[in-house]
Amino acid sequence: MLIGVPKEIKEDEYRVGLTPRSVASLSSQGHKVFIEYDLGAKIGFSNQQYIDSGATISDTPEDLYQSSELIVKVKEPQISELPYLNDKHILFTFLHLAGNPDLACMLRDTGVTGLAYETLVASDGSLPLLAPMSEIAGKISIVVGNYHLLKPYNGKGVLLSRINDLDLRTITVIGAGVAGRNAIDASINLGAKVNVIDLDEEKLKTLKQKYPMNLEGYLSNDSNITKCISESDLIIGSVYLTGKKAPTIITRSMLEQIKPGTVLVDISIDQGGCFETSKPTTHQDPTFLIDDILHYCVSNMPGAVPLTASESLNSASLSYVQKLANNDLNLLLNEQDFKSGLNIMAGEFRHPSLTDII
Repeated sequence: MLIGVPKEIKEDEYRVGLTPRSVASLSSQGHKVFIEYDLGAKIGFSNQQYIDSGATISDTPEDLYQSSELIVKVKEPQISELPYLNDKHILFTFLHLAGNPDLACMLRDTGVTGLAYETLVASDGSLPLLAPMSEIAGKISIVVGNYHLLKPYNGKGVLLSRINDLDLRTITVIGAGVAGRNAIDASINLGAKVNVIDLDEEKLKTLKQKYPMNLEGYLSNDSNITKCISESDLIIGSVYLTGKKAPTIITRSMLEQIKPGTVLVDISIDQGGCFETSKPTTHQDPTFLIDDILHYCVSNMPGAVPLTASESLNSASLSYVQKLANNDLNLLLNEQDFKSGLNIMAGEFRHPSLTDII
């Protein structure tokens, strides 16, 4: 198969769809891989490394798309990339279409077949391609939260780490999926007190058993949410419903219960955000204030560690890229994982989470 890997053009995005090691694996199976010039230069992957792995360098994105059948990316196509896509292409990447209905409709109209990493569900019910990025986002949420609590960045002026015999600072994590659990682990390791809010009582029980001293679990309802956020220094939103727009967990009116200088980190922003006051931000301009509450809503958080994130994503995604390259897509769509990953085909939305934007 003819496989193309374009350079990401989203602001501050340096992850790569295929590393040189992945290219070498695909080339050894007889596939031709086109790499856009300087694809991985910002994270230490030179053009020569890709050439040595069997890739052909394309000087322009237009040349790459014209030469390729399977397009492997990391982030959703930007508007300027849409003219390169057509009905001959299979696009395999994070799409997050439910959180961006305008892009969803424009992408549908290109005729491309779109498979989304974030909706691909394995036979055991896991999300194998979303999980590695969720793990990274969960860990990063505590790093950026701790940083933005510093007073020069409009934070409360506290340190989340344990300090001598001072009372523990409080972090609330809403949603105990992969991202949430990693945020919880990082919070406990800092020495913070952690409130966890989730709909799954068994998850909460398991977390309490793992961290009996400094963790409290609460079923998700307005009363518990209000209690937890009112006592928190850092609030992490990590709610994910497969492929769907994130539900609003903290409303605009609830900000009245949150102390000034508190930091909100919305990991769910790719899917529209789980705080009513959230709006997408970038790594260059990551925060904004509403009622003296600091919001961090960067829509590609793992992009802050693009080398680690690229290697982690490729470790999970390569086997799926190989299956797409080695098999007829129509046959693969009989399998649970590829069927669930299909978002767009033949000018139609094909994933149930997208029915609301048709």
